[in-house]
Amino acid sequence: MAKLSTEELLGQFKELTLLELSEFVKAFEEEFGVTAAAPVAVAAAVGGGAPAEEAEVQDEFDVVLESAGDKKIQVIKEVRGLTSLGLKEAKDLVESAPKAILEKVDKAAAEKAKEALEGAGATVTLK
Repeated sequence: MAKLSTEELLGQFKELTLLELSEFVKAFEEEFGVTAAAPVAVAAAVGGGAPAEEAEVQDEFDVVLESAGDKKIQVIKEVRGLTSLGLKEAKDLVESAPKAILEKVDKAAAEKAKEALEGAGATVTLK
């Protein structure tokens, strides 16, 4: 068998479906006794004593309603606008604070939701 260049190998991989490529990776790992994640683990270990929290940037946030404040009806309206909940479900959620309103949303959406809820009189935290 003729030796394939890197470009030729990449061309062959481009023709594979994701399922076929996944099966190839598994077979490659078994054949050579390696894992695809190993270089990442080695790079993290070599990185030094920096805490993982500093290296990892948070990109998903939970919007947690701490309290509804004095304007509970306005807060319920905002919760309904931010979620697909009905009136009763939104009311129950607001009354059971502290409770997560939105989970695993990006920073922009979390900030927008926090501003809307605080504008209605609620106390909100992002986690």
